[in-house]
Amino acid sequence: MKKVIIGMSGGVDSSVAAILLKKKGYVVEGLFMRNWDSSLNNDILGNPTIKNHNICPQEQDYNDALEVCKKLNIKLHRIDFINEYWNYVFTYFLEELKKGRTPNPDIMCNKYIKFDYFMKKAKELGADYIATGHYAKLEDGYLKKAFDQNKDQTYFLSQLSKQQLENVLFPLGNMNKSRVREIAKDYGLITANKKDSTGICFIGERNFKEFLMNYLPAKNGDIVDIATKKVIGTHYGLMYYTIGQRKGLNIGGNKEKMFVVGKNLENNILYISFGDSEYLYSTSCLVEMVNFNCELRPLIASAKFRYRQEDIKVEVEYLPDGNIIVKYDLVKSVTPGQACVLYDENICIGGGIIKEVRKNGKKLWYLL
Repeated sequence: MKKVIIGMSGGVDSSVAAILLKKKGYVVEGLFMRNWDSSLNNDILGNPTIKNHNICPQEQDYNDALEVCKKLNIKLHRIDFINEYWNYVFTYFLEELKKGRTPNPDIMCNKYIKFDYFMKKAKELGADYIATGHYAKLEDGYLKKAFDQNKDQTYFLSQLSKQQLENVLFPLGNMNKSRVREIAKDYGLITANKKDSTGICFIGERNFKEFLMNYLPAKNGDIVDIATKKVIGTHYGLMYYTIGQRKGLNIGGNKEKMFVVGKNLENNILYISFGDSEYLYSTSCLVEMVNFNCELRPLIASAKFRYRQEDIKVEVEYLPDGNIIVKYDLVKSVTPGQACVLYDENICIGGGIIKEVRKNGKKLWYLL
């Protein structure tokens, strides 16, 4: 019988994925990853006074995973990837924020931790396959969207190589979330009604601004109305804002909706617009760190520039340096630092990181 090491997160998805693997006759063992420790990370940073303890309820997650594994008669291993996570995910996250961009650390966690260091550890444990609770499918060598389109997570798997996707199982690919919870309830699992984790793990339920201030000092600057060039307020640090953001601008006296439309790093200016203005829209973007997980290179494809965004029809230009230019009709809030993920119908062929946003072929001056 083939042996599968599954990443047990302490959530309902990995719990049910383990059940499905057992039912298919695999020898199943779990592996819990501990990727964050406030005190250790503060020591790495050289600032042991940072008060970020208990940001992630990882010990509770571990206890839940342990209880599930006991119930399913599955052995559970535990491993720390704290230094690896710091080096390959968190430092990337900080450096991108310093550039004024909006990074997605979950994508890098999959690339460097879950499908690299985790995979290496699983092989040491004798695994023939690894498995996760991601909502995605692998069929005929292609990474495809999950049956439950609302939960599809191929966006977060877009930086994985073809080699990383070998000998990987996604047991939840053909299942919707409601059925997953039903199975967990049928087995009496502690995770059956557990709330899905949201946001970034190392921030947890804490305020994003409060957390980041421990690592990136805030630098106040002007908020400028991009249409009139008038100063209308003060921001508390460009890294705390993202393109298209509407809430949290804290500009009193204005009833009209305001949106973040740009950043000027050199002069520390945050640009906003009133209403659904032209400044929110672009027609193309330059994408770097491009990764493809298969041989498909369509000239006409679809793309997502944010998770759960509707598919957008695009034209792809493949550049000699490995970057790509992705062209589209007017699209709102395409953001440097976010992932551009490409699809050929239901096949996720890969993606990259948005470096530059353009309108009618010209770089938008107000976007970095």
